Amino acid sequence: LPFLPFDKKLPRYPSRDQVVQYLLDYESKLGVAVRYNTTVTKLEPIKQGWKAICTNGEIYAQNVVVATGPFNRPAGIAIPGIETFSGTLLHSRQYTTGALYKGQRVLVVGFGNSACEIALDLYEQGAFPSIAVRSPVNVVPRDIAGIPILQLSLWMRWLKPALADKLNAPLLRWLVGDVGKLGLRKKSIGPLQQIVEEGKAPVLDIGTIDLIKKGKLSVYPGINTVNDRQVAFADGRSASFDVIVAALGYTTGLQEWIDLPSERFDDLRNSTEKQRFFGKDGLYFCGFWISPTGQLREIGIDARRIAGAIEAKR
Repeated sequence: LPFLPFDKKLPRYPSRDQVVQYLLDYESKLGVAVRYNTTVTKLEPIKQGWKAICTNGEIYAQNVVVATGPFNRPAGIAIPGIETFSGTLLHSRQYTTGALYKGQRVLVVGFGNSACEIALDLYEQGAFPSIAVRSPVNVVPRDIAGIPILQLSLWMRWLKPALADKLNAPLLRWLVGDVGKLGLRKKSIGPLQQIVEEGKAPVLDIGTIDLIKKGKLSVYPGINTVNDRQVAFADGRSASFDVIVAALGYTTGLQEWIDLPSERFDDLRNSTEKQRFFGKDGLYFCGFWISPTGQLREIGIDARRIAGAIEAKR
């Protein structure tokens, strides 16, 4: 993020605790005034800016930066019959460690990055994981020959996504293989096009595909119904599970507390550089665009652009 690099002693992929410590250091070293234990329940326009109605008072400002991000509210678990499930049901947001489910049959629903890493963790912690995948997928290795895939995306960011995907396709087929042979369906568009057109990241694989290839992670299609512990799948198979982890993604939740025209929210699928309503009425959004070159990097770019726009109005 701006003004404070990560400690060079940290690994390339810091742990959760290391990222939390980085943010605490950021607050301390840059003198950021953070008001904790405060939830904004409503953001309303007023004559001279905005009023934030909070759980412990009100805050008034000419400019507001909303930085709650695209992964704010866990998506609902809309699975037919899920209310009959008598085992342990949780959203991926509630997941902490596979050690809690050692020896149990666990179904992970979804095939995003959270789902794949949870399935891998479950196996490593002694559980018996399976994964239910309803939609076509894109899978890319997190690293290629020690180079992060995000670095490769940076090098190719000047190309049109469809062209970059076409150039990368032979390498990805060689590295990942034919996912169709693993019970998965390949998306009709490539990973970069998926980010740009759908606002969703492909799977950055760190071992889940290898588990599937070795038969240690069973793959099922979408779920038809749940009847107590028994889950029926779209291909006619059924199986019994002790735990279901719903890794079904997130929503921004913005509509719950900001009353804006829908086009303002749709605009967040673009980078701040390309947003039609960037800073309209003093309202800015930081970190909502899913970037093929890394989310923290993009947040840093957004932050500088927003700060510059606010400064220019003084």
